Amino acid sequence: MARPREFDEQVVIAKATHLFWCRGYNATSVRDLGAELGLQQSSLYRTFNDKHTLFLRALDHYRATESTQAQEQLNAPGPSLEVLREWLVWMVGHESGRGCFVVNTATELGAADPEVRQRTEAAFEVTQKTLASLLRRGIRDGDLPATLDVDAAVESLFTTVLGLRVRERAGHDPQRLATAIDFTIKTLAASAI
Repeated sequence: MARPREFDEQVVIAKATHLFWCRGYNATSVRDLGAELGLQQSSLYRTFNDKHTLFLRALDHYRATESTQAQEQLNAPGPSLEVLREWLVWMVGHESGRGCFVVNTATELGAADPEVRQRTEAAFEVTQKTLASLLRRGIRDGDLPATLDVDAAVESLFTTVLGLRVRERAGHDPQRLATAIDFTIKTLAASAI
């Protein structure tokens, strides 16, 4: 007879998310997971089948929490350029050198893992759509010109976001990142003149 679980699966997934986020997939062993989560390897395998499955669950957990929080910030009321700047500053300041779990995963595993790629691309698409919505709101509210090429602006902003995330993970000076953010916002603001 199987013993009942003596742990909260969601708490375990949240802890695993933190470990994978800090170390990455390849640098996190099953032994590391067991030690961090306080579980025997047999319990991990019984519950999650393997490290890869737990990693996918952790990535899903991150997207449901951190990514949702970012989306909510981009949907905040206020002038679009102010909302955008506040989000960019928050994004590189609140994760304490960990970068973005989705971006970290995309750079580590790239296109090599179809299940991971599907998740990272879906997360990127949500960010791009939310940025496009914010820019369209800016056009509607008169913060940005009606002639703004929203698709091109989203591509530029999204590339900036990814670069900021990588630089934040690499430990670059937050003031230098703020300089890049301010230049990006000034460039968008200049298009409104």
